[in-house]
Order: sequence, then C-alpha cells, then structure tokens
Amino acid sequence: MPDSDLHPNAARVQAALVRAGAEGAVHQLAESTATSADAARALGVELAQIGKSLVFLADDRAVVIVLSGADRLDTAALAAFLDVERVRRPDAQEVRSQTGYPIGGVSPIGLPPGVPVLIDDGLAAFDVIWVAAGTPNAVFPTTHAELVRITAARPGRFRV
Repeated sequence: MPDSDLHPNAARVQAALVRAGAEGAVHQLAESTATSADAARALGVELAQIGKSLVFLADDRAVVIVLSGADRLDTAALAAFLDVERVRRPDAQEVRSQTGYPIGGVSPIGLPPGVPVLIDDGLAAFDVIWVAAGTPNAVFPTTHAELVRITAARPGRFRV
C-alpha cells in the first residue's frame, strides 16, 4: 500500500520502519485490529503472535510494554524492573497525549522522544509477530529481535 494511502499515524510508523531499516511494512486492514483477538482474527494467526502494546504510567512517566496477546502484564514485575513506586493505567486522553496514538493503535515505534519501550521475551518464540501501527486497523510484521533493535527496547519478562 503506498504511503499516501495510509492514515497519517500509520504513515508515521511506516516512515519510522524505513528509517530503522525494518523488513516489514504497515498493513492497513478493513477489519479492526484494536484488540489482540481482533488482530489475530483479521490476520489469521495465533493470538500469541500478536504483540500488544500496553501503555502504563510508571511514577507518572509513560512506558510502552509489548507482550504477547495471549499474556497478561505483571504490574509488580514491571514496577520492580523499572524501580518505581507506582504503575497505573492511563486513560485514553493520557495515552494519546503521551504516545501520539489512540488506544488500540499504540505502536512501539514512532513514539515521542523519551518514551521507553519494554518487550517481553515470550515473543521471541515466534518467527513473526504482528504489532500495532498507529491506528486500530493497522499492523506491521516483525520479529522479537528486530523489534528490540528498531525500538531500542529493553527486553525482559513482564508477563504473569
């Protein structure tokens, strides 16, 4: 799909992928990819192959955590990893203001400077994972290793 046909957020992700030398490209789908289950259904892949991007505020600083769509986040492990007192879910307005993306479309690439990315090591089990690309119907394929590289992420175990 030509960049000009992409939603502006998806085009921002595509441009960031190109700059980073990523192999995958943004796919803008007619179906919703707002939830991991929606994305897996639309793509015809396992739920676990969806890299869901969760936004949390760690001592009021945004952090994006990517973990398998089949997993749940361990907030205590997240707080310990980041060495912070408190982690909480932001509301939709905070998500957009901190990341530039809406809930259901938060991409771990193309974020504002200073927003750290953490990637759960459970995603390394898959040859291909699909990650949100800026809108609730855009995704891109990647690998755990590539996602760590292009986002300068800190990998770890963040799942229950």
